[in-house]
Amino acid sequence: MSQRSAAGRQLYLIHGDDPYRARLRAAELVSALERGAPGPTDLRTQRSADLGDRLGLTRHDARTASGAVILMSGQAQGLFDAVDERRTVVVEHAEALKDVELVARFPAEAALVLVSEEKIAARARRGARAKETATPADLPAAVEAAGGAVERIARLNANELPGWIAARATLLGVELAPDAITELAGAVGPDSERIDQELAKLGAFASGARVSGADVRALVSGAIEGDVFALAEAIVRERSGEALARLDRLLADGQAPQQILALLLWQFRVLLFASAMQGRADAERMAKAIRGSAYSLERWRPFARGINRGRIVRAYEAIYSTDLAIKQGRTDPETAMTLCVLDLCGVHAADPRELVVGEPPRR
Repeated sequence: MSQRSAAGRQLYLIHGDDPYRARLRAAELVSALERGAPGPTDLRTQRSADLGDRLGLTRHDARTASGAVILMSGQAQGLFDAVDERRTVVVEHAEALKDVELVARFPAEAALVLVSEEKIAARARRGARAKETATPADLPAAVEAAGGAVERIARLNANELPGWIAARATLLGVELAPDAITELAGAVGPDSERIDQELAKLGAFASGARVSGADVRALVSGAIEGDVFALAEAIVRERSGEALARLDRLLADGQAPQQILALLLWQFRVLLFASAMQGRADAERMAKAIRGSAYSLERWRPFARGINRGRIVRAYEAIYSTDLAIKQGRTDPETAMTLCVLDLCGVHAADPRELVVGEPPRR
């Protein structure tokens, strides 16, 4: 999370790439404002994104509420309200707010919390008077110019994900084995809301017992993707023994060879893009190009540096030949898959393309 703040105003803009954690932060902040102590944040310990029905809290949706109505909520004092009651106005879907000038006019004695479930890009500004010259559509600049704080809630990256899962599991009273954390991270990725949903499901299933990696694979949709990523990782590292063990487990779990091949091909596609990635901005752009996630690209980044395009092309050929050999009945699926994995690991004379052409392809 990044935060830029200026002292004085109870004025906040929360936005970013993680809608659920943005809502968690809003709920955390509203609770802290009610106590009069909006201090440091730790979203891992925030149980719910529900704002509740607090005294002095007014909620608006910027897609339907006018600026005048929002402003009036900050100015109004209810007939039976205590004189010292803290008034907090929460404006959801703040990206749709058209009258950003109300931010500067909002009463200083009330708190204004603007929440967007998407990232709001600030316009490029130059010069010492940049804050004073914000364009009407530049909500982050308007908040900063009024003395407020802007918080961007970024998506969890690959390094943060295991710690987040472990903390949320503890909060929800679910005990996870280390391999369960790895399996859940691979199956769900940085979808923080789904993480909580899956943890609740796993906790209900386990009934107080420890959740294992096998439990996650059995109960969480998408766990096979995590297993295939681990298979692809072993292949890229040329650890043939580990790769074959992971392949055997996938087949023993009843996964269809064609499904494994399709997911393996997808992993090499992501790896190809990751090998050309320079930074976070590239990850976001490439994720859109392949209709994937930046998280998937970031997972491959540590392994992508030593990968050249020729190896990716070779992998594509091997996977395609294996799929064709299985469909044509050239050999049994297990043998074809074993040859494919060994070939991808760089084992000599394990070329699955021979199953299709009948002789070793010319290199």
